[in-house]
Amino acid sequence: MILNTMNLSDQDIDRILQMAWEDRTPFEAIETQFGLPEKEVIALMRSQMKRSSFEMWRKRMNGRTTKHKSLRDNTVERFHCSQQRSISLNKIAKR
Repeated sequence: MILNTMNLSDQDIDRILQMAWEDRTPFEAIETQFGLPEKEVIALMRSQMKRSSFEMWRKRMNGRTTKHKSLRDNTVERFHCSQQRSISLNKIAKR
């Protein structure tokens, strides 16, 4: 799989990694903001993390309903916790 990260800045990659690590941020939010589908996010995580950290992350994410919008409760319509402050690098917040 070839990653489409050539047009991503280091800040974008850092933000993608942060969003992927968060339990409540669905993969669809990452795809909306950065254009990377789940498989490419997983490949990016694999390339940017130590093997043990990646395996721990995959174990946590496997089957987690909050990481997939289609598995979430229909009442949840946001990408982040309502308590979370606005993130300056969040591309959607700047629109």
